[in-house]
Amino acid sequence: ENIPLVIIYEDDELAVIQKPANLVVHPGFGNYTGTLVNGLIYHFQHLPGLHKIKMADKKEDEQWIRPGLVHRLDKNTTGLLVVAKSDIALTKLAKQFFDRTVERTYIALVWGDLKMDEGTVTGNVGRNLKNRKVMAVFPNGDFGKHAVTHYKVLERFGYVTLIECKFETGRTHQIRVHLKHIGHPL
Repeated sequence: ENIPLVIIYEDDELAVIQKPANLVVHPGFGNYTGTLVNGLIYHFQHLPGLHKIKMADKKEDEQWIRPGLVHRLDKNTTGLLVVAKSDIALTKLAKQFFDRTVERTYIALVWGDLKMDEGTVTGNVGRNLKNRKVMAVFPNGDFGKHAVTHYKVLERFGYVTLIECKFETGRTHQIRVHLKHIGHPL
């Protein structure tokens, strides 16, 4: 689909795309069109990993693999995404994310005034046992996957606080779930 892309940087191996809020990164249940992946396929003709697979629940339908993507951002999150344009770049970027040698920084506005200027939230993140659509923190490590989020206060506004977050792990909705867990939802 001809979805406008804001390309911050591009060379023969990769592109850095500014993802706006309210844009889903890849097709999935309820979001088959209008995604970043649909736009990437339109704008870049030969992305690595660009092939079709059969969907498990619908044998007649096909779904695209996430071409060139080694990470993603939530629908409501804006930020930069790195897109590999070659197989070599895809492999090297995927290894860097796997080895956690890539440093990612997030800026978030949270409810409340955090007591500490900086801190760390540790607790396994996984699907809520009562509602599978919601992620939850399991502080005892009984369920979910190990997750660590570091935060630093950038500015205090009374009812809300602007913070910088970095994490050692990259779990689905990690920042959102960890900050809600300590009483400061996004």
